[in-house]
Amino acid sequence: MSERGSHIGPSILSADFLRLGEQVAEAEAAGADFIHIDVMDGRFVPNISIGLPVVEAVRRITRLPLDVHLMIIEPERYAERFVAAGADRVTVHVEACIHLHRTLHAVAEAGAEAGVTLNPATPLSAIEEAIPLVRQVLVMSVDPGFGGQTFIPSALDKIRRLRGILDMRNPTCLLEVDGGIKASNIARVAAAGADTFVVGSALYAPGQPVAEAMAELRRAVAG
Repeated sequence: MSERGSHIGPSILSADFLRLGEQVAEAEAAGADFIHIDVMDGRFVPNISIGLPVVEAVRRITRLPLDVHLMIIEPERYAERFVAAGADRVTVHVEACIHLHRTLHAVAEAGAEAGVTLNPATPLSAIEEAIPLVRQVLVMSVDPGFGGQTFIPSALDKIRRLRGILDMRNPTCLLEVDGGIKASNIARVAAAGADTFVVGSALYAPGQPVAEAMAELRRAVAG
């Protein structure tokens, strides 16, 4: 990924798992910048999704960066294993990490970029000390656990404030947003300061080819 700009990647949580390899390939052909993989344990979030074997499988079928989002308790137990499975970036929740500093360093030492994320009701102050340590901060614009949710409007102010903090303390850090991103709101999210967008149901939309959906998102984010 380039340092700044608009990076769009599909969340495979919204893909058809019977056609997962095909749908990853469609996203890559459509110009996706990365593949976003949501890992859920049924404890930190009220859902169970995918794990190490799927990351390993996706790694074999694409050259795109794998952006792995760990929505699990005790992520420090598994972060390095996800790097070994093929993750290029591992993002952990501040709410789930007792020793966030140690976990971020473990990801970096394992050879991947470290990221930190926070839920909609978690204040930015919770990640203040971690900002210099990460390559990416992920703002959840829905309560995590399920795809297809509606963007929470108050996330825009949070994104604006975070952009200002990052510009002062870690200017090359990516500001990623995940949750309810679609063509009708991606421009507003970009204007607030986001540069990296996770898109699920709006990209893997029934009846619309992935290439068309991606082109629509690119046009929208370009204004």
